[in-house]
Amino acid sequence: MRMAIQDCYPDELSHCYGCGRNNPGGHQIKTYWTDDGKDPGSETVAHFLPRDEHKAIPGFVYGGLIASLVDCHGTGTAAAAAYRAAGREPGSLPPLRFVTGSLKVDYLAPTPQGVTLELRGRAVEIKEKKVVVDITVTADGKLCARGQVIAVRMPESMAPK
Repeated sequence: MRMAIQDCYPDELSHCYGCGRNNPGGHQIKTYWTDDGKDPGSETVAHFLPRDEHKAIPGFVYGGLIASLVDCHGTGTAAAAAYRAAGREPGSLPPLRFVTGSLKVDYLAPTPQGVTLELRGRAVEIKEKKVVVDITVTADGKLCARGQVIAVRMPESMAPK
């Protein structure tokens, strides 16, 4: 996958605050495979530089931002993994779009402000309607947070009409 999975979402499903390209005020994170995405152990990666408004106290990032990044990198990883498991190209129709069924974040160390954060994701369970993704968040190589997203296929009731 040379494009970010979020860039393969249809326009009508690209408004998420965390990863939507059609939300100019959002984070607009981008999820990529670290390799060709064909190895079952493949990881995804995203990078994000927190802005000043993302601080908890001077010098450190607010935990809600970390949760938001884990959330959106997790659902992006779920979509990428579901396309791969189905033998489909990202963006092919019908779209495989996921939302958060469960989000768990463990904060392991204070996350410094002014450092690009790296998120790495790995799909650890892939089913037709559910993908479980483990995520790590590092800053300058130091593990700051670990999370897990249980992503579920977007319900029909959420699809734009």
